Amino acid sequence: MEDTNQAAQAASAPAKPSGPAKGNGPGKKQVASVKVLPAATPARPRRRHWLLLATFGLFVLLPLVVVAFYMYAVARDQYASHVGFSVRTEEVSSAVELLGGITELSGSSSSDTDILYEFIQSQQMVRAIARELDLPAIYRRDGDPVFTLGEDTRIEALADYWQRMVKVFYDRSGGLIEVRVLAFDPDDAHSIATAIFANSSAMINELSAIARADATRYAEEELMRSQERLRAARQALTAFRNRTGIIDPSADIQGQMGVVNALQQSLAQALIELQSLLDEGVDPNGLQVERLRSRIEAIRKQIAAERDQFARDAEEGSGGGAQAFSRLLEEYEGLIVDLEFAESASLSARTAYESALAEAQRQSRYLASYINPTRAETPEYPQRGVIVPVSGVFLLILWAIGAMIYYSLRDRR
Repeated sequence: MEDTNQAAQAASAPAKPSGPAKGNGPGKKQVASVKVLPAATPARPRRRHWLLLATFGLFVLLPLVVVAFYMYAVARDQYASHVGFSVRTEEVSSAVELLGGITELSGSSSSDTDILYEFIQSQQMVRAIARELDLPAIYRRDGDPVFTLGEDTRIEALADYWQRMVKVFYDRSGGLIEVRVLAFDPDDAHSIATAIFANSSAMINELSAIARADATRYAEEELMRSQERLRAARQALTAFRNRTGIIDPSADIQGQMGVVNALQQSLAQALIELQSLLDEGVDPNGLQVERLRSRIEAIRKQIAAERDQFARDAEEGSGGGAQAFSRLLEEYEGLIVDLEFAESASLSARTAYESALAEAQRQSRYLASYINPTRAETPEYPQRGVIVPVSGVFLLILWAIGAMIYYSLRDRR
């Protein structure tokens, strides 16, 4: 190739004159002589050209043949099973809401579908499927070390291999999940897809149970506290009654005051009758007047006795007269107020608990399947028609990059 270039340069160069010709005198034309070079020989491949061609065969053609041979002669056929589902939340209006207009009490701040998407790819899912199915026996095959599970069947290796054989496609806009399961037998692929759907449904049911427990836990705790306050208020009132022997001081006061008032009315009537008799001129020392005076005296003694009894009851009920009856009544009224407040708080807590329970039960999460686990009839994987051409293009690019790097370094020397 270098000889050819030199010959072309020589042919294109202008011819040099060889000097004046003999016998030419002044006034005569000068004739230049041209040197004719021999014709260029055809270019021949050199050793570096054969070396470049050898590297192409060694690093491109040979690996491509090995990949094609392995894919079509050694690699095991894989069957795909597809299953698609989404998490649905069905909200049913409760009877309490229909009657009283109770609105939504709680909501979900995280997406159950996102949780499920991560759960399918987790080691926990692999453990659950491995307990139901013999995954090492399903994925181990002799003679195919690339696409089958190796001898290491620990959970970490099994989880890594799970990422290769189980692909999860998640449409975040619509909340749809589709799972593609690969196996060397169509029945195994179908069984794994069915187990994934079953464990996913169990996961959603567990999330629903946790959500219901969270929705009612705080209301239940408040209900228990209100019931404890109500129980303490009732016990305090019972202790007061046992200590004083008075069921209701206000009722006792009203009863005793009623007796005194009745006696005072009788006393007033007797005094009026006595005065009437005296005004009519009846003998002041007569029998009728004496009887009336005796009645008046008896009524007055009874009124005094009732008042003394009221004072004694107050002293006995308040601990030997240490407190007045008004102080005893004040204590009783304080206990009654505490009891009424505890009863009202308990009723409110009970209503809130029933509302929270109804709200938790009216929201039902479930897993809706839009693609049932399929059973393949034709092995679609590994995709030999894609892997072999892509491998060839990848090898060619690597070889071309290596050749350019080599000639770039060679030209610098």
